[in-house]
Amino acid sequence: MKESVGTDLGIRSRYEQLGLEAVPGHLKTTKASDYIRIQAAVAVNAGNFLVPALAVLEGGLSFYAAVLCTMAGAAFAFFFVSLLALPGAKYGLPAQYVIRTMIGTKGSKYLASPVRSITSLYWFGVQTVGGTYILKELLERGFGLEVPFVLLSLPLALIMAYLAVVGFEAIKKVSRFALPVMAAAAVIMLGLFFTGTYDGLSASEAVADSGNWSLPVMVLFASLAFVQYVSGAGTSSDMARYAKSSRQAVTGIYAGNVLGFFITAVLGAFTAAVAGEWNPFVASTRLTESPLLIGAVAAAAFSSMIIINLNNAYTGGFSLLNTFPALGRIRSAVMFGAAGVVVSCFPVIVNDADRFISMLGTVVIPLTAVFIADFLFVKRGRLTPEQLSDRVHTSFNRTGGWAALSGVFVYLAVPDIFSPSFVSFFFTMAVYVIINRMNTDRKKVKVCA
Repeated sequence: MKESVGTDLGIRSRYEQLGLEAVPGHLKTTKASDYIRIQAAVAVNAGNFLVPALAVLEGGLSFYAAVLCTMAGAAFAFFFVSLLALPGAKYGLPAQYVIRTMIGTKGSKYLASPVRSITSLYWFGVQTVGGTYILKELLERGFGLEVPFVLLSLPLALIMAYLAVVGFEAIKKVSRFALPVMAAAAVIMLGLFFTGTYDGLSASEAVADSGNWSLPVMVLFASLAFVQYVSGAGTSSDMARYAKSSRQAVTGIYAGNVLGFFITAVLGAFTAAVAGEWNPFVASTRLTESPLLIGAVAAAAFSSMIIINLNNAYTGGFSLLNTFPALGRIRSAVMFGAAGVVVSCFPVIVNDADRFISMLGTVVIPLTAVFIADFLFVKRGRLTPEQLSDRVHTSFNRTGGWAALSGVFVYLAVPDIFSPSFVSFFFTMAVYVIINRMNTDRKKVKVCA
């Protein structure tokens, strides 16, 4: 019996047990420095190079203009992301449970959580498939190893799924390894770029010769960077619930995100300006035959994929748990991880990535706008014990539902050139706040009457 109890305690200590319940005070030990490291590591990944690179490649912006405008848009988004970490830090609750206070229990369990689960699952698959292709190419070029796709993607997905089951401590530990590796690789990649020549120009000359400072284009790409990251507000409480204090969580998450995106923007825009490509992991290694340097870049690509997908699987598991609370944290994480492993074995999922991501955005962006508007402008950043107790289990915030639906229609109606997701986000926020104030005024009139 004692051996059985000891084994059970060992399992419990190894894996994060807390699901939808609040994190007790003695476990809230994560500092701002931890969040800076975690968020910076999460931000530096292949998928995030795309917008800064496209600002140069398709927008025709200079390197400096591309970095400046995408940094501005991302930093604005991170402001909302960090503020939506407050409920997690203050009350120790996961994001999807907190969202029950914003759009109601029904809205959270049967709308927001399924959408978030599908989004996280899809990104898990896309990141794994994309990362596998990068690693496959680097292994072939650096070491002459031709590894079948599935033999790379399957073990990688299994590793990430397992780490997500371990929980938040795994994220902290992996980030301690991943960030230094990625920082060293960033220096190596920039060094390789500076040793190359591009149509007879050095890297510095190619950068100076690149692009323009078109203000409308800068605004467009700033808005694209904003909408790419603002949806993170729907999951930031998952990370913040173990924070030592609200201030530590908010400042750490904001600073880490900004630092990570700055590295990402510089690498992405620089690669586009000098090499005409968007992925520095691949483009930089074409400038060397050294297995050591290629191996260092491959290690960074591997680390970036692990940390971003660990984040996807961790938050996706909580979304699944919110819809099916009886599963418990471990089983929901295992089920999400298993689905992620299956999806990652089919590279075909990246073929229509743009279309599928756009479809998800039509719902995710308006919903995120409702979350932010409700918490910051309606509830003024405070949640009552009654709201957190969630006594009305059939509740649905109809105002939030109608506002989000109107945002979906705006998203579909606005031409791509005007960044429909950006317009939809602020339109939805405005509609939600205005309707709530009108309802409040009506109630005041009734009371006075």
